[in-house]
Amino acid sequence: MDLFRSGHRIIHVHNAEELIPAEMCFYLSFSRVVSTEVLKKFKNNLVVHESDLPRGKGWSPLTWQILEGKDEITTVLFEASDQLDSGQVYLKKALKFNGSELVDELRDIQAAVTIQLCHEFINSYPDVLAGAVTQQGDSTFYARRSEMDSQLDPAKSLQEQFNLLRVADNSAYPAYFEIDGNQYELWVKKKGV
Repeated sequence: MDLFRSGHRIIHVHNAEELIPAEMCFYLSFSRVVSTEVLKKFKNNLVVHESDLPRGKGWSPLTWQILEGKDEITTVLFEASDQLDSGQVYLKKALKFNGSELVDELRDIQAAVTIQLCHEFINSYPDVLAGAVTQQGDSTFYARRSEMDSQLDPAKSLQEQFNLLRVADNSAYPAYFEIDGNQYELWVKKKGV
């Protein structure tokens, strides 16, 4: 269901400063914590996050879990709050992978599930609010990824490091290795694609 055609008024912005008060706001692929002042502009502030909160708070949860060897990853739609990734959870959905997907395919699957969760929230609003669940259990946290997180170990096999190759972005942060003080980038792409 296309949200524009269904009569919803939608504004798409890249900076929190451009937001205007409304019923709800979805923060999708947003890499910063939103201020309390911004959160006050909306009745509901919604985030989609690829971990089974409170486990996996923080940055790049999909990437970190692929590196951990997971092939099924819970994705949640939750209410943003003043504390990072700590709000009530409204919806959950599983992302499933076969282990061969590279970063662009991982992102496509992630985007499809994100859109499904957003549509499900909107289509069941406001009833969906009654099903909110408070996060329970011990919190874990993923740090921001850096260039060093794409470093391969030349002493290990490609198979041992395949998950790192899967999540490396050939343009933004390619996999690399060092030998004798020199750095070498290693790009991976599926043959014929």
